[in-house]
Amino acid sequence: MKWNLPNILTTLRLLAAPGVAIMFLYFARPLADWLALLLFLGAAITDWFDGYLARAWKQETKVGAMLDPIADKAMVLVAMMVIVGYSDANWIPWLVLPATVILVREVFVSGLREYLGDTAGTLKVTKLAKWKTTVQMVAIAVLFGRGIFEHYLGMSVWGMDQEMVDQIMSGEVEDTLNIRLMFEGLVWSGRLGLWLLWLAAALTFVTGADYLRKAMPHLKEPV
Repeated sequence: MKWNLPNILTTLRLLAAPGVAIMFLYFARPLADWLALLLFLGAAITDWFDGYLARAWKQETKVGAMLDPIADKAMVLVAMMVIVGYSDANWIPWLVLPATVILVREVFVSGLREYLGDTAGTLKVTKLAKWKTTVQMVAIAVLFGRGIFEHYLGMSVWGMDQEMVDQIMSGEVEDTLNIRLMFEGLVWSGRLGLWLLWLAAALTFVTGADYLRKAMPHLKEPV
């Protein structure tokens, strides 16, 4: 492996994937949420920089091309596992379906590429697939942010009764401004995160179907 800067950044991003989960094993919340969010954001930023630098400096390598999508998938899937695992029971049903679509698609496309071997160039990363990865990472970052809001607020918006919601929004509870701001942050980060995650799942499904269509000529049995 050629150790140029783009490949080093890609390798660090791959190593950061399990680091997101490790944050929750060794640190208490909300510190674990903050560290996982910062680690994830740092990895997401390197995802853009390593590709840009490799092209700008003409340092593109076969190893880098192989590791880059693996690092992306590892980061997204580990982060999704952590978010689902540490979400409250009311939220899990809304997260599991899009997370499952993303997981199955990534495994399916990886299997296709492995099966096609030398002809895997048929499944080159498309612009839509790059947008899919971007939306996935933004959705995950927002959902990590929701976890931070929820921990500080000490309650789940899905578990509140209407009376409690009315009290918060009308200012009838202590520390009104802080609680109201955190409550609004929890609500909007949750909604935005879910919308983005479902959008990412839709893009994930479409790009997976596109890759399957392109691979079909190579999957036909000889007559």
